[in-house]
Parts: sequence; C-alpha cells; structure tokens
Amino acid sequence: MREMNNPLPRWWSYMFVITIVFSLVYLVLYPGLGSNPGTLGWTSAKLHADEIAKGNAETAPIYAKFMAMKAEDIAKDAQAMAIGERLYGNNCAQCHASDARGNKGFPNLTDGDWLHGGTPEKIKETLLGGRNGNMPPMAAAVGSADDVKNVAQYVLSLSGSPHDSARAALGKDKFAVCAACHGPDGKGMQAVGSANLTDNIWLHGFGEKTIVEMINNGKVNVMPAQNEKLTEAQIHVLTSYIWGMSNK
Repeated sequence: MREMNNPLPRWWSYMFVITIVFSLVYLVLYPGLGSNPGTLGWTSAKLHADEIAKGNAETAPIYAKFMAMKAEDIAKDAQAMAIGERLYGNNCAQCHASDARGNKGFPNLTDGDWLHGGTPEKIKETLLGGRNGNMPPMAAAVGSADDVKNVAQYVLSLSGSPHDSARAALGKDKFAVCAACHGPDGKGMQAVGSANLTDNIWLHGFGEKTIVEMINNGKVNVMPAQNEKLTEAQIHVLTSYIWGMSNK
C-alpha cells in the first residue's frame, strides 16, 4: 500500500475558509471572547426578558378583565382558573406538589390551614413579598433533655395524638416558653406565622422524635417572593386560584 498526497476537494477547502470567516464575524457581533459583549449587545437574558415582555403585552387585555374582579369571583371563572393552574404549575408546584397538597416542609394549600392567613389579601401578600419562617432552638429555655421530651408529649396531646399522658402533664408548665409564639392554647398566631399545634397537621413530620428535634434545633423555612417573576395581574389570578383550592 502507498500513501497518497492528493489535494483536498476545492469545495471542501472553500467550506473550511467560510467557516473560519463566519467564526470571526460571529465573535465580533456576539459575546464569545471573554467579557466582550459583542457589537450587537445580544444576551440570552435579554432575549428571555424580551420574550416575557412580548408575552405579557399579548395577554394584557385578558388579565385586565380579571384585575377588575374580586378574587372570589375570579375563582368561579373557568378561563381564569385555567390560567391560574398553569401559573401554579410553572411557579409553585415544585415545592407544593402538582396537586397542591404539599410535601414535608412545604404547606398543603388545599386544607384551609394557613400559617399567615388564608384570605385573598394574605395569600397575595405572601406571593408578593415571600415569607421567612423561623422557629428558634428552644431546648435551653425548656430545660433538660427530659423536659424537652415532656414538652413534646404535651404538644402531641394538644392535637389528641397518641401520647404519654404522664409526661404530657409534666410538660404542660414547660410549654409556657412556647406559648409566646404558639399561644397558651397552642393554636398558633397568624400574626407571627406560628403553627397551630392542635389541628393534627404536621408540616415537618409527626411524633416525639421529630418534635424533640424541632425544639432542640429549630427550623428556618423560606417562601421566595414572586413579585420579580410574575406581573401584578398574574399574581392576582394566581391568588384567586390558590384561594379557590381551599374554598371549594
């Protein structure tokens, strides 16, 4: 066998040169060389923002009709609820699940149990500004490890859950340090977003072990604000959709 050194086809050579020229022109027009933005100033973020703005402009007449309606009336409108369902699926379902029944650490939006209130006004407030929930570690204030277990048993007793009645009786007085947020009756306070401990709804899990861990370590939960992702009109419709799920 003998290695040949034949010239490349002319069309192939032309394509190679055209590719090089194209790449140089591209790097002048578009970002590709370090931090150079390119002469056109194109960015994927700007393209995304322009597409969102275009979509919002096209749907503005539809949303304008809903902005003039109360949340309770929007919740009865089939078109609005179809839009709300898509808004929910794109922005809320990742945490609260596709059926809105929540996950561990993420509230169920269908049961009427609201940390900060379930009126349309409160739901919109939550969507606009987000929420920062903070249960501080309380073990030092409660007392010994046994005291913490006793308080956990008392908390279980508040909802009629299976519990050790003797330990619960011992934990009742120690619960006073928890009452500052959860109230003396354990029903919580929406003004501070504290949980109702009497309704047998457990956001972070159930049982003595889970409650002891909560008392010892505390818990921080963050609901991100949606005001930079959604327009005021979209939040208005989404508010109505969420309110409607717990008021069917």
